[in-house]
Amino acid sequence: MTNDLPTGPRGLFDFTVDKEAKTVLITREFNADLSLVWDAFTKAEILDQWVAPKPWTAKTKFMDFKVGGRRFYAMVSPEGLERWAIQQYTSISPKTNFKLFNAFADKDENPELPGSDWDYTFSEHNGKTIVSITIYNESLARMEKMIEMGFKEGFKVSINNLENLLATLSKR
Repeated sequence: MTNDLPTGPRGLFDFTVDKEAKTVLITREFNADLSLVWDAFTKAEILDQWVAPKPWTAKTKFMDFKVGGRRFYAMVSPEGLERWAIQQYTSISPKTNFKLFNAFADKDENPELPGSDWDYTFSEHNGKTIVSITIYNESLARMEKMIEMGFKEGFKVSINNLENLLATLSKR
């Protein structure tokens, strides 16, 4: 199990890999109200502004945030290379939790299995919002590949993008 727990000016960020359980656990604190953070994770027009680590960008082809609904999106490199993924929402409790099944896919929406189950939990404490994410992988090999491809580093960059975006949105 590996763990990082920096608590610098950007707040709590915990990233733990549990190979035995085939699980990644992430906790991040944001200096923004819960409704705004919830929207940032559940609305395509906001997600696309922060979720890709720069210089990559994100583009959502469609998103239907409801139980049984799906999001089909790509991470796009500066050269135009598209890495597609499809997410199916399996549970939604407004402003507190949502769950989805995530799989890489081709441009025609054909998933590359196995995938992973993501469980997002949101809570507010002393004016800050805490987001906890549990990612369970059906396959240890898939999880290890995800980590080797730079998931942790890319996720940190994306979350910092979100922090900056939330600061801008909070001022409006």
